[in-house]
Amino acid sequence: MRIKTDAVKGSASVELAGRFDANEVDGFRAAVAGLVTGAGTLTIDLEQVVFIDSTALAELIRLNKAATQAGGTLVLSRPSPPVRVILEITHLDMVFTIAPGAGDDG
Repeated sequence: MRIKTDAVKGSASVELAGRFDANEVDGFRAAVAGLVTGAGTLTIDLEQVVFIDSTALAELIRLNKAATQAGGTLVLSRPSPPVRVILEITHLDMVFTIAPGAGDDG
């Protein structure tokens, strides 16, 4: 999986591409570790994620909790169709703040 991070005062973004699964969680955790330290918005762009498993979902849940406890917000941006289906099946679309992609109904 490719991970690209960008941070400016008050917000940070992480762009993911490829498979987000148990093999990638440690690298993801290391990449975002310093991004959840203060109040602000952390946006995870999931547009190019082709697969997500339960371990990756658990890491996103952990990150959401950490962001909230730090006074910030986690936003999942533009989830790809396979990721959106998993979020809906697991009802995690009701847990996370999701920013739809262009042409997406929400």
